[in-house]
Amino acid sequence: MAVFVTRRIPAEGMRVLSEAAGCRVQQWDSEEPVPRSELLAGVAGKQGLLCLLSDRVDAEVLDAAGPSLKVISTMSVGFDHLALDEIKKRGIRVGYTPDVLTDATAELSVALLLATCRRLPEAVSEVKTSWVLRQGFPCCFINISFLLTPSASGGWTTWKPLWMCGYGLSGSTVGIIGLGRIGQAVARRLKPFGVKNFLYTGSRPRPENAAEFQAEFVPLTKLAQESDFVVVTCALTADTQGMCNKSFFSRMKTTSVFINTSRGAVVNQEDLYDALVSGQIAAAGLDVTTPEPLPTDHPLLKLRNCVILPHIGSATYATRSTMAVLAADNLLAGLRGEPMPHELLL
Repeated sequence: MAVFVTRRIPAEGMRVLSEAAGCRVQQWDSEEPVPRSELLAGVAGKQGLLCLLSDRVDAEVLDAAGPSLKVISTMSVGFDHLALDEIKKRGIRVGYTPDVLTDATAELSVALLLATCRRLPEAVSEVKTSWVLRQGFPCCFINISFLLTPSASGGWTTWKPLWMCGYGLSGSTVGIIGLGRIGQAVARRLKPFGVKNFLYTGSRPRPENAAEFQAEFVPLTKLAQESDFVVVTCALTADTQGMCNKSFFSRMKTTSVFINTSRGAVVNQEDLYDALVSGQIAAAGLDVTTPEPLPTDHPLLKLRNCVILPHIGSATYATRSTMAVLAADNLLAGLRGEPMPHELLL
């Protein structure tokens, strides 16, 4: 059985494939995404494909692979990069990697929320700005040197009663869009901070998921209106694409904080920018954007009240290694005609 791996993945995953009897592995051995031409050439005649969320697997790729392709294993929990209708039509099995990244992504979601609501990147910038100014460097050097948002006050000079104030979690209402595995894990970590109420929304009520937090299922509009913090952890679907838009942000409190660790396309970024600039919402923290990475001149990157991370929700050594092993196990099980540890039912 011949397989194509579209990226350099953790060694533990490659070891599973290389040690499997009868498995011939071809790999795009780079940290950078495989060029389209190399993907089309690499998948030709293969029985298995191990891909990442940045690899668009559509009809063109499936045609290039030909009828020999039997299994696609994606090293991700999301699968919006896969043309599932085409894949199903061709009888190809799909494996993915849920659960193993739940804790890491939830931790990152909470870290991003805290960094955003307590203005940590701004605070770091103020400290570094004051240091640079004390060295006698010109102001223009500050932004280039530290690649942080410009200081609004000339740096840290003394303790001030209202300087760098943010918003706390104690007594707050947190709204979670998508109370699945990751959404529950986020709520579980936020509860000890003294959150008063949890709201959630999604395709349907999930009382079995909500009971632990006494979370209330509400319409999206009510969640926007009543939440002090909104955390988006839902999957990207036709229904969720662009759902966080002008109408949504206009209902949020002016003191509210918006966090997205799901998929960038869930958010209308132009509407988010307008909401941040106008003061309709207080701040936003994003681990995902559209596109990824954002162009260096994107207006969101210039805002002090917008914290943007480079899609690192699952980025712990242990999590990425576990994801790679699971992706390899899914691929091999599918090629052997066995049940996959985690198969996406089409």
